Amino acid sequence: MRVLVTGGAGFIGSALVRYLVSDIGAEVLNIDKLTYAGNLASLKAIENAPNYRFLKADMCDRSAVSNAFEEFRPDYVMHLAAESHVDRSITGAADFIETNINGTFSILEAARQYWQGLPADEKAAFRMLHVSTDEVYGSLGEDGLFAETTPYDPSSPYSASKAASDHLATAWERTYGLPVIISNCSNNYGPFHFPEKLIPLIILNALERKPLPVYGSGSNVRDWLYVDDHARALWLIVQRGRPGEKYNVGGRNERRNIEVVERVCAIMDEVRPGTASHSDLISYVTDRPGHDARYAIDATKLETELGWRALENFDSGIRKTVEWYLVNAWWWQPLRERVYSGERLGVLKKV
Repeated sequence: MRVLVTGGAGFIGSALVRYLVSDIGAEVLNIDKLTYAGNLASLKAIENAPNYRFLKADMCDRSAVSNAFEEFRPDYVMHLAAESHVDRSITGAADFIETNINGTFSILEAARQYWQGLPADEKAAFRMLHVSTDEVYGSLGEDGLFAETTPYDPSSPYSASKAASDHLATAWERTYGLPVIISNCSNNYGPFHFPEKLIPLIILNALERKPLPVYGSGSNVRDWLYVDDHARALWLIVQRGRPGEKYNVGGRNERRNIEVVERVCAIMDEVRPGTASHSDLISYVTDRPGHDARYAIDATKLETELGWRALENFDSGIRKTVEWYLVNAWWWQPLRERVYSGERLGVLKKV
């Protein structure tokens, strides 16, 4: 089985590539531009595997992408390459438009050209999975869940760009017949997560006894999904999902942001006790512009139709995550020193 993965040096992408190479035994071509969040160190465990290849290329470079299709000849394409941090999209939307929209257009066209030239049996078996986010649905109130039929209502430049890319994927399936499937996931967490995101930022700041920033009152709710559970779901969807369909992937682990931070602090108090609790470091900061109140995924379709189940609950997953960061400074320390040191992002200048 030959699988072309875009964005395979990112957080979710690297988890997927490690899973495909080590657990599934698939032959994998990883295409990644290696922006600030792309890190080949996340793939150190499989970098010399005979069934793994890496190509540094920009998804917007249509020629490079088309050549990769023709040379590698994939059975499946799993498209994860994207700019993903909401805060960065607030002050730098252009990169999100270029990568998430134009990049998706580029790979859809390259996939269509390749697919149309396949022999009948290979053409029938080919599948492309476009990996997206629950943020395209906007914000929920206190009740209810995002279903695959929930109307799109994005709030940030990031979620708007992902919504646009979802619409492109749907259009290419309906107009050209390209067998594309879409997945929309809740907030991922786990090992190899870039330190700008909430959970790794809190873990590393707590380890260094720095302030633990919490937006607003910390009441915003997210549904948390352990990244290895997500990787398993993606492989299941691309193999058995129906073209033209969407599948929501969620861990059924809703937590307020302040609860997440407090849980990390409690684990840190156990494993790195000090004279004071790590929760004393919590610092409430000005809320993010357009901060959605609540996300929560209804994963019933994925669970009933394809038989997927999350193996980690939040308590087990967050403990594994904290413990991983404590013993893997070789991975995150260079990022903290040279790429992102923990500063606030996405702050708009007052006019």
